[in-house]
Amino acid sequence: ERPLSARPQRKMAGAGRVWRVGAVLLPPAWRLRAPGRAFGAAAGRGGSNGGGRLVLGAAFALGGSAGLCLAARQRLREHSAAELPAGSLQLTLYQYKTCPFCSKVRAFLDYHGLPYKIVEVNPIMRKEIKFSSYRKVPILLANAGSPLQLNDSSVIISAIKTYLISRRNSLEEIVSFYPPVKTMTEQGKEVLEYENKYWLMLDEKETKRVYPVKEVRVEEMKWRKWADDWLVHLISPNVYRTPKEALASFDYIVREGKFGTLEGLFAKYVGAVAMFFVSKRLKKRHQLRDDVREDLYQAVNEWVKAVGKNRLFMGGNQPNLADLAVYGVLRVMEGLEAFDDMMVHTNIQPWYQRMEEVIQKTGV
Repeated sequence: ERPLSARPQRKMAGAGRVWRVGAVLLPPAWRLRAPGRAFGAAAGRGGSNGGGRLVLGAAFALGGSAGLCLAARQRLREHSAAELPAGSLQLTLYQYKTCPFCSKVRAFLDYHGLPYKIVEVNPIMRKEIKFSSYRKVPILLANAGSPLQLNDSSVIISAIKTYLISRRNSLEEIVSFYPPVKTMTEQGKEVLEYENKYWLMLDEKETKRVYPVKEVRVEEMKWRKWADDWLVHLISPNVYRTPKEALASFDYIVREGKFGTLEGLFAKYVGAVAMFFVSKRLKKRHQLRDDVREDLYQAVNEWVKAVGKNRLFMGGNQPNLADLAVYGVLRVMEGLEAFDDMMVHTNIQPWYQRMEEVIQKTGV
């Protein structure tokens, strides 16, 4: 039984889904995907350090810049690079299934119909990315004649989009336009940032074709940055908002993961308590309101207002990179109470449904 405040109900004769909230039926909106293999499966193989490593691994796989993502309910489509024609772009995505930054990359690749192979990274040992000095995900290995590693979700998206539009430069040359730079946070921690990561590296003719007016480009870059700098920070505080919601998130992790009985019980209850308190620290760090749902609702409605009533998407008749970024971040909440509440209490539903439909239609 799913721990949801609202559950999808099927109409007869394949007429689609409706959403039931109390006794009220809402119109068809989005397609809930069946849960696939969760990062909990990796966390369940944590090794000899016991329960602490289980909780640490689960927490690490769960989210944003603070190392906390959340339980998503979508099936990951397996895209096999081996099926690509000779000479085409071959892609392998190293990810945590439930990470919003990884979800952004998948939304971009799916929308553009790019086949790719997924490698799910063990959030505890991370042995799948031991080849890399860059120890975060997503990592995209791309082969367009020679192998190349791309780091950072926004760099990955900007570089691949540039490559798809313009073949003047090799992918390796394009990636060199996004140099890594070491910076210091307010807490004195050294972090790696990437310059130009919201820019597409196009010549004047290509730029005019993609962005007919300057304001279109400025708007897309602004909202891509907003998704990374603000929207993603609202996810963890909302899915771990209450002990009940934290328990529901970890219940999903344990049910979908490969935990032993005792390991699963420990990870579920201890992990839920730990993440509940971590979410409170995140709320304070990002200066959120006492009821973090209000910040989520305000942010989502701000996005809908920016898209406006006269456009299907911010990109017009088709999504642009900002649409894909916002959708990628929000969909990691699917199946959780925060997602249900967002759909009921904001104006996001029509846009979100259109995004799901267009990605289904264009995806491979």
